Amino acid sequence: MKLLATINPENITEEEVKKFNIRYAARAVVFDAGGNVALLNVQKYRYHKIPGGGIEASEDVPTALQRECMEEIGCKVEIGSEIGEIVEYRGQFKLKQISYCYRAKVVGGKGVTSFTESEKSNDFKVEWAKLDDAIKTFEVDNPDEYEGNFIRERDLTFLRNY
Repeated sequence: MKLLATINPENITEEEVKKFNIRYAARAVVFDAGGNVALLNVQKYRYHKIPGGGIEASEDVPTALQRECMEEIGCKVEIGSEIGEIVEYRGQFKLKQISYCYRAKVVGGKGVTSFTESEKSNDFKVEWAKLDDAIKTFEVDNPDEYEGNFIRERDLTFLRNY
């Protein structure tokens, strides 16, 4: 998969990374039948993200992506071609995260989300927008917490590379 970006604002060295946990994640730019993109508004921290999350030990990337889309946007999706990969170095969490992103489209209707307790406490809300409007939304987002700044940059890069 093509590496689109490395996000390392703290200039973490390769030596420091040896002490980090590594997390793999699957993400998607998901379109509905009306040509709108799925966004998750993280209202508590004033930013948006695209659907996706961690790949569990028993999962491959497509399985994780199907599960995450069902949980976060309440939709079954058909996974399409690759968009790319982004590597993040989050010093505060001692984490190296590698995210694989794909194109996807909703299959069938939109269902009900099953947010985690953390997502509920962060006031996650599903929104749908045209791709250009989604990009503009991400461009003006101003996260007020550490993790949100990484997510904003990562997911904006995925949207722009769609």
